[in-house]
Amino acid sequence: MNRIWNLEQYRDRTALIDEYGNSFSYEFIAKETRALAERVKDRCLIFCLCRNEIGSILGYVGFINNGMVPLLLNSHLESGLLDKLLSVYEPAYLWIPKDQVDQFDMKCIYETYDYCLMETGYEKKYPLYEELALLLTTSGSTGSPKFVRQSYLNILDNTKSIIKYLKVDETERAITTLPMNYTYGLSIINTHLFAGATILVTDKSFMQKEFWTFFKDAEATSFGGVPYTYEMLDKLRFCRMKLPALRTMTQAGGKLAPELHEKFARYAEESEKKFVIMYGQCEATARMGYLPPEEAVRKKGSMGIPIPGGKFILTDENGHEIREPHTTGELIYEGKNVTLGYAECGADLAKGDERHGVLETGDMAQFDEEGYFYIVGRKKRFLKIYGNRVNLDEVERMIKGEYGIEAASAGVDDHMYLFVTDPSMTDKIREFVIGKTRLNTAAFKIVTVREIPKNEAGKTLYKELEKYYDKKYQ
Repeated sequence: MNRIWNLEQYRDRTALIDEYGNSFSYEFIAKETRALAERVKDRCLIFCLCRNEIGSILGYVGFINNGMVPLLLNSHLESGLLDKLLSVYEPAYLWIPKDQVDQFDMKCIYETYDYCLMETGYEKKYPLYEELALLLTTSGSTGSPKFVRQSYLNILDNTKSIIKYLKVDETERAITTLPMNYTYGLSIINTHLFAGATILVTDKSFMQKEFWTFFKDAEATSFGGVPYTYEMLDKLRFCRMKLPALRTMTQAGGKLAPELHEKFARYAEESEKKFVIMYGQCEATARMGYLPPEEAVRKKGSMGIPIPGGKFILTDENGHEIREPHTTGELIYEGKNVTLGYAECGADLAKGDERHGVLETGDMAQFDEEGYFYIVGRKKRFLKIYGNRVNLDEVERMIKGEYGIEAASAGVDDHMYLFVTDPSMTDKIREFVIGKTRLNTAAFKIVTVREIPKNEAGKTLYKELEKYYDKKYQ
């Protein structure tokens, strides 16, 4: 059974290389994943506590390819939140790192590459929709019972589309830079295994010396990053590094500051590499749009055009399609990669396709005369300040672009909060914001915090900033 990947097709090619120098062929992956799947009795739900490690990837591939339904979580998820999810979904098995086995009063029935398959003992079995393949957390909802339901068709269609526009082939050696339980990180695994390429597997971060040693020694050809990744790379003076094997840098997970977009695009152009801005959501499996690398400099700030097989339209407040360039509307996407809908409990796993290929993204966007799209903010990331509409994302980007510092913007109508980590900058930022937005100083408050809270994918957790609001707004 090959639900997604025909692993035997590439047999002797190298599928995975870990940071310790171990390499694993596609034939080996096929054998190991079959052996794991044979230990699972029926098609069922399996919780996978993920790390960027060999055992974690083997589990994911084995379950998907053999008809089980994995629900992916970060292995560092707080135990109380995990217990809550277990009680809500009652999975038949857990696939967990060996060093976490003692946390559970369950029986280990199979072990390989530092991962263990645990029987949970839950007697209830929720019916599973026949096309349901995978459950992933929505952005920023790691502890929430709300998951995106992805089908086999969703994964297969988006995988083929990404391979087409990125031109992924068997010579690629992508290094893991994002959590595999995050839709962007997972899409890199999906596409490279489908194309017969090699994945360089590490749980180290950009900030660790060991990551760059592995990157260079293993001759990584590509990596992916969210805006925070590129902010950190800029501070590390990435553009001065000598990385001759590197071919492609991709970016998604939010809008990159225009200044950084231009900087990395020009670096790629001058060093004969590709810098590809992409746009996506877990609700569309992974990708919906991309900016062709040859347009990366000329179309600074754009997220590009629809992926092969996809379609964008903008609608106004009355739901009518916008046809005039440079007019803001909500971005609607159509494609076979639009997922089935959400699940919030075990009973929801029997639900079929509730979206029928159409996704209201919640993003506000414009397009130019050449059909390139620009995200201008989130539908819900706007405040009314004394009757005027203020785009929180734009205010945040302006501050980051002007001063190159960590910042976040949030609040309630008639009162905006600006969060920074450098107390010496508050007066400068106050004057800058007043000058740019013409807001009265009483309309916003600057709060200094030790750090801007972010999730595992580097996205700001705005909900956690609400504790700093004045009590009457909490």
